[in-house]
Amino acid sequence: MGKGNRVWKITGAASAAATLMLICGFVYAVSDVIFPVPSDTISTGLEGTASKDQQIHPGNMDVTAVGDSLAKGTGDDTGSGFARATSELLQEQGINSKLVNNLGINGLTTSGLLPMLDEDGVQYALRQAGVIILSIGANDLFAGADQMTELPDEEQLSVKLKQAEERFAKIVEAIRGINSEAQLVYVMLYNPFSDLEEVREQGNRIVQEWNRFAATVMDSTGQGLAISTSDLFTFNSGRYLAEDHFHPNREGYQAIAERIVQALAVTTVSGEERK
Repeated sequence: MGKGNRVWKITGAASAAATLMLICGFVYAVSDVIFPVPSDTISTGLEGTASKDQQIHPGNMDVTAVGDSLAKGTGDDTGSGFARATSELLQEQGINSKLVNNLGINGLTTSGLLPMLDEDGVQYALRQAGVIILSIGANDLFAGADQMTELPDEEQLSVKLKQAEERFAKIVEAIRGINSEAQLVYVMLYNPFSDLEEVREQGNRIVQEWNRFAATVMDSTGQGLAISTSDLFTFNSGRYLAEDHFHPNREGYQAIAERIVQALAVTTVSGEERK
């Protein structure tokens, strides 16, 4: 009898445990239906899949670069360019910053960048930034280091410049529409061939006209910075240009980054004083 009682007791305990588990499972299922977990708290593990209209709240001064080969950092043997150098300089000042995206593409023109800004992945990358650094226009006006022995005639150049300016204004407007919270920084053009007598005068004039227009567009946004670079390379081309005589070298990118950080600091102080 003792042995039988023990068997019945064990069987009863197991049945009770099973019943309790069924009850708990039922309660969990009902609660999951009545109080579902919001979908935005579930991690899918897929970055960059945010909806087109979702505004990502940027970090303090996180950096995204977009545009041509200068945005990419071509010519810098370390691969940093001014985008990463800007982030590192901000960090040295105790500011929370990192380079989150670099969307620079060699040879990109204004006509190539405009449709890119409609892509979900590009928009997602721009929305992550607290600082967006834009470099574009050089490939619209200059064919490249190997083709600079002659420029288009004045009429062709005037048409080319006008079209590029119109697209630039649309680019700035599009970026502001994608991320209105970030500080937009445009790196203005320089004439990399100012030491070549046969194209110096025309090249300088093109750059000056473009930069005047770009600065006006950036100023009209109310939250845009236009960073001058022309003087850096006019007087220090041997020091700041890479071997291709077109792109900045590591030191040249660092000099541009220093100007960006200085401009950001002035903007931040001015904004705090207005509060």
